[in-house]
Amino acid sequence: MKASDALAKFLIANQVHTCFELVGGMITHMLDSLAESGQFNIVSMHHEQSAAFAAEGVARYSKGKTIAVAMGTSGPGATNLITGIGDCWFDSVPCLFITGQVNTRELKGERAIRQQGFQELDIVEVVRSLTKYAVRVDRAEDLLPELHKALSAALSGRQGPVLLDIPNDVQRVDIPDDLVDKWLNVPLEISSGPEATNNALQELEALCKEAQRPLICIGGGARWADSMDEWLSAADVLGIPCVSTLMGHERVVARGNYFNMIGSYGNREANWAVQNCDLLIVVGARLDVRQTGADVDDFARKARVVQIDIDPAQLNNRVQADLNICATAESFFKSFPLSAALFPSVDKGWLTELTKQRDQAQFNEYADWEISPSELFKKLNPILAGQPVDYVCDVGNHQMWAAQSLRLSPGHAVHYSGGMGAMGFAFPTALGVALQSKNKTVVISGDGSMQINIQELDTLKRMDLDVIIIVMNNAVLGMVKNFQDMYFDGRDQSTKKGYSSPSFTDIAKAYGIASHRITSAAEMERILPLVAIHKGPLLIEVMMEGATECRPRLAFGSKLDEQFPKLGN
Repeated sequence: MKASDALAKFLIANQVHTCFELVGGMITHMLDSLAESGQFNIVSMHHEQSAAFAAEGVARYSKGKTIAVAMGTSGPGATNLITGIGDCWFDSVPCLFITGQVNTRELKGERAIRQQGFQELDIVEVVRSLTKYAVRVDRAEDLLPELHKALSAALSGRQGPVLLDIPNDVQRVDIPDDLVDKWLNVPLEISSGPEATNNALQELEALCKEAQRPLICIGGGARWADSMDEWLSAADVLGIPCVSTLMGHERVVARGNYFNMIGSYGNREANWAVQNCDLLIVVGARLDVRQTGADVDDFARKARVVQIDIDPAQLNNRVQADLNICATAESFFKSFPLSAALFPSVDKGWLTELTKQRDQAQFNEYADWEISPSELFKKLNPILAGQPVDYVCDVGNHQMWAAQSLRLSPGHAVHYSGGMGAMGFAFPTALGVALQSKNKTVVISGDGSMQINIQELDTLKRMDLDVIIIVMNNAVLGMVKNFQDMYFDGRDQSTKKGYSSPSFTDIAKAYGIASHRITSAAEMERILPLVAIHKGPLLIEVMMEGATECRPRLAFGSKLDEQFPKLGN
């Protein structure tokens, strides 16, 4: 059997059925085999970065249970995948990347030359620090064993991306049928990860029993745990409050005792809760500078901190916890059920004070703007509350506006580019999410981010998915412009000076996609409900020229509960 045919059969046998790609000469054998199998959904994109993000979207929607392939040809095709590979790496998303390579006889090997074959590039060495497993397959008989290793690694423990680089001549070689049959029947070797020890759980139980003001913080490492929602429901019933990080917010349903997102751009009430609790249980958050602020010693200043993480290297990294538990979030939730007996000392005024803080922070921080981003999302929440929806947010002020104000209902999820923070992430990722979910997907983007992968409007039109794109167009790269206002006396090189944005409404129409423009609060009231009732592609451009602030925000060096602007000023 031809090696590329064997590759297709192996992927199908392991429930991999979707491939996003941009065709090139060194991947034509593999694409032909995937297509001829009749069991692959092949989506041709206009850029390999988009293909990478779209494949990531499939895994994000399925909470890491379904893998897709992103494929690029040798040289530039391979390097164009790297931003998507990095995004999967930092946000722990399983994805299979396959690159074509020049024929083995054209590889430079140990010769001290830059390249031998046309478009030859050692992509394995380039991405080694961004993948769980990366290898070039130089012999056809190694193809299926290496695929087995790669998929097993991607889905095991702290999940992540893997890459196989396959030379063109290897793709064409015949593999004995009995060898193919053997590997088609070998199950993947997937390990779930570490579990908490009884001693650690007993220490945590003792801390819980002493706590008067306990607080749970959900991070990105917990967002896909199947037991998370049930565990948080129990916490809510018991009156134990919860906050989240940006990545944790992806799956936390809004409940009475959920006090929203912590961090530099977090909600005021969430940061107040962290700084005033006496026990902080952190599940799956690495506690980076955007979560804690720069003053690490002041983070959770009154609390004993318990950090639960799958990755032992993340424990005691920036924040020195009082108790570290190396475990998967799922195993922790199952082994540490919440009950009233666990929290006998809770101060009955703790929730009352938190609720007061939340109520005080509900005012419109952008009352001086024609269109308030927080009001936009507060209106969007009830509009979409009755149907399953995936939001996908790009990177910039609009991401933080959304994270501060989106409230997820059952059946909702939101997807952020967290560690990589990649502009251009949202739109192509949404294509992968929508293809997998078949439900409504809403893109939240800015003018700068949207322009990075705007070419995929053609892909959306071709796929005819139920994807709504909301472009918050302030005609400036707002988040960096805000930095310039704070630190460079408003000098705006490359954010406003030298930067421009087009009419996204007109561009959408040119691609054959319905579009609307919002220029006032009154138009927002009229047009925003279309997000719920429109079926198929739609672009809504929200004109917000000059809107460059995210409120509240934390200036560098300030303490977590000292966000700007201060209340009452």
